[in-house]
Amino acid sequence: MGAESQNPSGCARWCPLNSKCVNATACHCSPGFSASSGEIFTDQLESCDDINECGPPLAVSCGKFADCQNTEGSYHCECIPGYELASGGKTFKNKSENTCQDVDECSSGQPVCHNSTVCINTIGAYRCRCRRGWEPKPGFQNMQMNTTCQEMSFPPWTPPPGIQSQRLTSFFKEVQDLRRDFKPALAQSTMENLIKSVDDMLNSSDLEDLPLSERHKMATYLLSELERVLRTLAKAMPGASFTYNSSEGTELSLMIQEQGNGNATIGQSQARMLVDWAVAATAGDSDPTVMGILSTRKMHKLLENASLELDSKKKATLKDTYQRPVRGIWSELFSAVNLVFLSNTNTEHLDSSVTFAFSHHPRTEEGAPKTPGHREELICAFWKSDDRGGGHWNTTGCSTLGTRNDSTTCQCSHLSSFAILLAHYDIVDPKLALITKVGLALSLVCLLLCILTFLLVRPIQGSRTTVHLHLCLCLFLGSAIFLAGIENEGGEQLGPRCRLVAGLLHYCFLAAFCWMTLEGLELYFLVVLVFQGQGLSKRWLYLIGYGVPLLIVGISVAARKEGYGQKLYCWLNRENGFLWSFQGPVIFIILCNAIIFVITVWKLMQKFSEVIPDMKKLKKARVLTVTAVAQLFVLGTTWVFGLFLFDPLSWESWVLSYVFTVLNCLQGFFLYILHCLLNKKVREEYRRWAGWITGNKYSEFSTSSSNQTQAHRPSESGM
Repeated sequence: MGAESQNPSGCARWCPLNSKCVNATACHCSPGFSASSGEIFTDQLESCDDINECGPPLAVSCGKFADCQNTEGSYHCECIPGYELASGGKTFKNKSENTCQDVDECSSGQPVCHNSTVCINTIGAYRCRCRRGWEPKPGFQNMQMNTTCQEMSFPPWTPPPGIQSQRLTSFFKEVQDLRRDFKPALAQSTMENLIKSVDDMLNSSDLEDLPLSERHKMATYLLSELERVLRTLAKAMPGASFTYNSSEGTELSLMIQEQGNGNATIGQSQARMLVDWAVAATAGDSDPTVMGILSTRKMHKLLENASLELDSKKKATLKDTYQRPVRGIWSELFSAVNLVFLSNTNTEHLDSSVTFAFSHHPRTEEGAPKTPGHREELICAFWKSDDRGGGHWNTTGCSTLGTRNDSTTCQCSHLSSFAILLAHYDIVDPKLALITKVGLALSLVCLLLCILTFLLVRPIQGSRTTVHLHLCLCLFLGSAIFLAGIENEGGEQLGPRCRLVAGLLHYCFLAAFCWMTLEGLELYFLVVLVFQGQGLSKRWLYLIGYGVPLLIVGISVAARKEGYGQKLYCWLNRENGFLWSFQGPVIFIILCNAIIFVITVWKLMQKFSEVIPDMKKLKKARVLTVTAVAQLFVLGTTWVFGLFLFDPLSWESWVLSYVFTVLNCLQGFFLYILHCLLNKKVREEYRRWAGWITGNKYSEFSTSSSNQTQAHRPSESGM
């Protein structure tokens, strides 16, 4: 374009290309062009250059799915590749004229996809995806424009190494036959035949001959390989869903759909799953999404006696519930084993949790529904493989939401093979429990011997023997009730039985301590007030020995009867200081007895220092004092150790528990030694009885003579 002039006679002839003449000395650039010195310029060396309307800063807007194209002195807009104007035109001028819309290349005849693929239209383009039951050939990738596919094959599946089983060998021969005859169109029938073969193998008694470790290895291998094979075969199925129930009760549910939004639900009679579509699909994969659940009860044989490992959160919860750590766990399968799989194989840490509902209908041998018992609960667990090829049940990442109508709901942050387990928690230390049972049995025998001795041996009859007798009676009843009913069989439910047992134990042990106090008072009257009377009458003995503990228990029941019973044991509750209704009187009694014995020993030493002491009485008092102090040590020290069991979870309390249990269980044994075997009169009476039983007249005569010579002596025990 040459220079133009509105006044040819006065126009500058030097105006550059793409400009107009203003006057004889100035020029003006045409629209779409500009000069560096301004809109009107006088420099004869200036030029008018094209303005790039499509360059930065962007002066025009073409709208969505369109690009700006610069031209000489102007511009226009064009739809981007894969889009075209609704009018069929090629260009437009501005955003208001933009009618660009996506071109469906798959229906327009433009793309050329291999006949083994399906054309998938994308925004502004297209991709070629393998047909259902086909997979990319080696060297090709799916969802590319040049994708080429081949028919799927049955995945290779070889026997697990190191496990010798005739039925297992036969099973893998059947698998090889299925693999050889497999066609994608036969995927459904192939899965049915595979499940039948698995059922037949698991029904075989041949597996029961395998060691448990090999059975667990086989279970781990079988579950992982079944997941891999079923996922592959499901991708070859032509339909959208499939459910199969074998004659053995094994159920398979599949859902194969294009990826959707929100949650998807899949299930059958034994298991149901609620999962987010985004979790189920493989990231970046546009293949149909596969979801599947295989539920079988036939796996129980392989998973027999498998261990259960609780996650740290569950252990902490149990520790809070039972106020001590769980020392042992055993479990039994309460539902079918449910193998869960998705298209997404990266399921160790899911972006969102998956919710399950597992059915269970276990029955007892009598046919009644089986329910969790004492210290048992239903939990959700998954099968976790270990480094040695085996596996165990684990609860990490899974939580049990609740049980209702023979169905338990779980939520897990990963996928695996799941089941509902009936978990039984062993809270008591088995060694401590054994010591308790054996020790209490020995103590009961010794206490019974003590009671019979105090009732039948006449030479030792007296007020102190009466105290010994009732002390042993209280300990015998308390130990028997403890041995028979200390454990709370109702779990967290505290029934009348448990509260009654706790109340009886409270009363019996308080009564034992009260009779021990009377032992100290009798000794005090004998040594300190020996010339002022014969001690307390039997009426006062019974009133103090049985009335005081009855008063304490009555006040405790009236104040807080719910304090009797714990979750684990039928004993006083530690909450709100209720245990002090026992500990308080015990501490008071032990302190009082200690003071009495100190005074008694002090007075006894004073009497030994007299000028002419009554050695006969002093010797007797000394023997009784030593016996009483030893008894205080046996009974008092035992419960002193028990008073320091503040924190049942610490190792110090663990040690004290053993000391307390051993001493407490041997109380009857110690009392029998102190009051029977170390008593000379009792030993002589035992010899007389032995002679009477064996017919030894000499023994009977010598004992009778000894008794006659001592008949005039006071009827008190002696050593």
